[in-house]
Amino acid sequence: MEKTIGSIRQFLEANFLHFNAASLVDAAKGYEAHLEQGGKMLVSLAGAMSTAELGISLAEMIRQDKIAIISCTGANLEEDIMNLVAHSHYKRIPNYRDLTPQDELDLLNSKYNRVTDTCIPEEEAFRKIQVHIEKIWKDAEQAGERFFPHEYMYKLLLSGVLKDVYEIDPKNSWMLAAAEKNLPIVVPGWEDSTMGNIFASYVIKNELKASTVKSGIEYMVWLADYYAKHAIDQGIGFFQIGGGIAGDFAMCVAPMLEQDLEMENIKKWRYYCQITDSTTSFGSYSGCTPNEKITWGKLDVDTPSYVIESDATIVAPLIFAYLLNR
Repeated sequence: MEKTIGSIRQFLEANFLHFNAASLVDAAKGYEAHLEQGGKMLVSLAGAMSTAELGISLAEMIRQDKIAIISCTGANLEEDIMNLVAHSHYKRIPNYRDLTPQDELDLLNSKYNRVTDTCIPEEEAFRKIQVHIEKIWKDAEQAGERFFPHEYMYKLLLSGVLKDVYEIDPKNSWMLAAAEKNLPIVVPGWEDSTMGNIFASYVIKNELKASTVKSGIEYMVWLADYYAKHAIDQGIGFFQIGGGIAGDFAMCVAPMLEQDLEMENIKKWRYYCQITDSTTSFGSYSGCTPNEKITWGKLDVDTPSYVIESDATIVAPLIFAYLLNR
């Protein structure tokens, strides 16, 4: 069957009519309406969406200005670049559920780190980046400069030192698309990522100062200024993939401005969608319903809100394809 423009959109509208499928279409239409009315959108990335190759659709969303800012984990920040330079060395294990503890140890000894069904090669991915990012960190410190984690990654990509070792079409790297647009990113909890661990090792060895990389608190201070300036008119929406720190860190900025800084006329988030397979349970942020966020001053009573209880690796690309009119 020959592909036509908007064929995925047409398929979704014709077939996704009930339950989580209908919620997917409703959320996509709400996202589109928010942008058409002049609103901006923040997308938060939890889990290992970069290793799931979300960049194939996310990069084009960035290029088409359908995303204004991203909040992501340190893992998602770096794993997109790892995939960019080491894709051919990745190992996929479809029967990962059947692996024994010894099988897992064998993977480790072979220098593979498993993320569900995908194993990231240590030498080709981590170390290939490390040799270059180490120089960028040390050059900045020697010059008395400090940057955020994502800014160092932008410097790495824009320097061109990795260009000759790209192993995928660079148009499928969301980090490269973000770097080329200098897209705002916040990366809470960067310290628990592989590059964060490597940076910490240099600090422990007294080869770098911890202050050379700006902290999570500094990210929040920056985000507060960004939100106050841009949450005007139609405001900013929040498209949350998964839960965790990438979601809650960014979402907290609205009540912080209103409740802690006592600023007036601060708009709450003006669109909200979460894709999650987390169950609603005691104290779970990832599984809490949108209404709970109203009690924390994050969402307003009339904020259009959607929850899609499904696998984000399936749902997010479909919504992005819908928005890209594919």
